[in-house]
Amino acid sequence: MRTRFSAEFVLGHVAGRHVLIRDGDVVYEDSRIVYVGQGYDGAADESFDLGRSLITPGLIDLDALTDIDHLLIDSWASPDRANGMQWSEEYFRSRRADVFTAEERQTIRKYALVQLALHGVTTYMPIASEIHSAWAESFEELAGMAETSRQIGLRGYLGPAFRSGVNIVGADGQRDVAFDEEQGRAGLADAVRFLDHAEDLADPLVNGVLLPCRIETLTAELMRATAEIARERHAIVRLHCLQGALERELLQRWHGLTPLQLLKQTGLLDERLLIPHGVFVDRNPVLNGTDTGDLQTLADANVSIVHCPLTSFRYGMVLDSFAAFREAGINLCLGTDSFPPDLIRGMDTGVHLAKLLGHRHDTAPAEHYFEAATLGGARALGRSDLGKLEAGAQADLVAFALDDIRDGVLDDPIRTLLLNGTARQATHSVVAGRHVMRDGAIPGIDVPALKADAQRLFEKMREAYSERDLQQRTPAQLFPPTFPYAPDRSATSEK
Repeated sequence: MRTRFSAEFVLGHVAGRHVLIRDGDVVYEDSRIVYVGQGYDGAADESFDLGRSLITPGLIDLDALTDIDHLLIDSWASPDRANGMQWSEEYFRSRRADVFTAEERQTIRKYALVQLALHGVTTYMPIASEIHSAWAESFEELAGMAETSRQIGLRGYLGPAFRSGVNIVGADGQRDVAFDEEQGRAGLADAVRFLDHAEDLADPLVNGVLLPCRIETLTAELMRATAEIARERHAIVRLHCLQGALERELLQRWHGLTPLQLLKQTGLLDERLLIPHGVFVDRNPVLNGTDTGDLQTLADANVSIVHCPLTSFRYGMVLDSFAAFREAGINLCLGTDSFPPDLIRGMDTGVHLAKLLGHRHDTAPAEHYFEAATLGGARALGRSDLGKLEAGAQADLVAFALDDIRDGVLDDPIRTLLLNGTARQATHSVVAGRHVMRDGAIPGIDVPALKADAQRLFEKMREAYSERDLQQRTPAQLFPPTFPYAPDRSATSEK
């Protein structure tokens, strides 16, 4: 079956770079693009003329939240309440338990995947908080998620997260990590089992990867075992590290090594590694504030950095800087890592943070960020057929409407979308030639029911923090409102 999409603007790909095509056409047959350009005059079984829209390659989110949003409540915490977001040591030792049932976890996954699709993401690698689980993720949970992902039609790079330790708050109120090494080994076994499962499915939309948790929650033994399996199975590894001062302090205390040194010693520092965030390198003012070799180390190892500008910003952090990493030759790709999974808002935030760091308006222009959201993600995955619209590439595309008066006037369509718009303007998306979103809707999804389920599960998640908190504070104490609520009967006095 041959399908044609037309729009006022198409972001095509010619001679190794993105190019804008005015009044362009994208034509695909089955799962492959067969034509990108102007004036297509061949036959098509189905055609979509989207008018004042921008058609781009499908967005690639390599740190995609597949959970209920927690940033709403944990990104505002004052120092006295921040420890309440972690497990107490007593909870770890004697009371740890799953907050959600297995069925509820699958509902959460479905909700999150629908959110990704509605925001124009076509390829994703998931991230979910393990704080609400008895430990980390199981094979069964990810196998179920893979089925939901296949039903929706997204391209996933999946695997259960695993760890041998968990961040805790000790009885003295200090942050630490408590270990259960047997859980770490069992988690890695589940991850290998999922690699086999993905191969057995033989579905190009389900790709097995290794997703260990944060570096400070892994023993060196688990890191070495992960690196060995990655080499044997040619598997991608994504590991959250270079995130903050506590991580670095703990690793130096335990191993006498920096995070990059530990990655190298355990065999993980190579082209298969994706590092979300990467904000805590030697350029960070909390450390040296000058480049003493970290960027070169990352570039020499061909590591990819999954930059999550909006989430970093919301937690008071910033990549220093996008331009410096890019100039060092480091592959930059993008992630959302929070709700909403809006890479357009993320790119806009990143562009403007880069201006502050570089003291120039053109330090990291919109086109560099859009390349990271498409071509950078494809490079990180080793997929030369993703992240671009050209003949022979996968038929992964997304269309953004630019015709709303609230978008303002139109200049360059990429800059206009980033400055004036959001990913909520996505109207259509296609993955491997299959329609995932039509006219802003995901076929077969009962959105009101899913929304109600998500709200119920969010409330359950919120309540569960008290059980883990060292001080057993109530949700009202841990998450006070911005303003106090008025009495139920009378919000204001009458005259």
